[in-house]
Amino acid sequence: MRVTRSFVERPLHASDTVALPEDAAAHLVRVLRLQVGDACVLFNGDGFDYDARIVSAGKRDAQAEIVGTRRIDNESPLRIVLLQGIARGEKMDLILQKATELGVARILPVDSERSEVKLDAQRAAKRLAHWRQVVVSACEQSGRAVVPEVVAPQPLGAGAAQREGRGFLLDPVAGNTLAGLQGDGLRACTLAIGPEGGWSPRDREQLAAAGYEGLRLGPRVLRTETAGLAAIAALQAMAGDLG
Repeated sequence: MRVTRSFVERPLHASDTVALPEDAAAHLVRVLRLQVGDACVLFNGDGFDYDARIVSAGKRDAQAEIVGTRRIDNESPLRIVLLQGIARGEKMDLILQKATELGVARILPVDSERSEVKLDAQRAAKRLAHWRQVVVSACEQSGRAVVPEVVAPQPLGAGAAQREGRGFLLDPVAGNTLAGLQGDGLRACTLAIGPEGGWSPRDREQLAAAGYEGLRLGPRVLRTETAGLAAIAALQAMAGDLG
C-alpha cells in the first residue's frame, strides 16, 4: 500500500514528535482518515524521507513521531534549469508540476516583451508562494525528497544571466539537435522557454548575448506548456535518469 508523503518545512530528526502543518494534518486526518498509529512519510527537502506514525489526531491538528530515516537517491545526474516565460494561471501550474515530476532542478520565471501576465510586487509575491506550493505538491506525489528552487519572477535579462551549463533556446530551424548533443558529456543545462507569445527578436538577442544556443527539438512550433516538458523529457532520456 502506498504511504502518503507530506512536506514539513522544519528540521527533522529520528525520534522527534512533530506538529504537522495545518494543511498536511487536514489531508492526512480528514481526507485520508488516518488514525493514531497509522504510518505516513514526512520530508523537508533535505534529500531524506522520514518514516513516521500518527501519535495524535484532532479536528484541526495532528502530531507524528519520526521512527526512521531514509536517504532518497532519485535526483537526475543531469541538472536542468528551466528559464520559463511566465504563462497564464493553469498553464504555469501545469508547467511547474510536470517539470518537477520530470526532475528539473531549478525554475526561473521571467518577464519578457511578449508576456501576457504582468505582475506587480504584491501579485508577484502571492504568485511565487502559490508556485512553490505547486512544486512541493508535485514532490509529494512523485517521491522527490529534494524540492526544486522556484526563484522570484524577474526580468528576462536577470534570469538569463543565471544560466547553468549550456543554455538552449528551442528553435525549429536551429542547427543543433538532440542527436548532436549525444557524447558531449552534458551534466548541466538551462532551457529557455518563451511565454504564450514566444520570444521577441529583442528577447532572442538577450538570450544569445547570455550564451544561449538554438536547439531543434523537431520541425513543429510547440506551445509554452508543451515545449519545456518535451525538451526536459528528451534531455533526460538522452543524458539523464531516463537514459
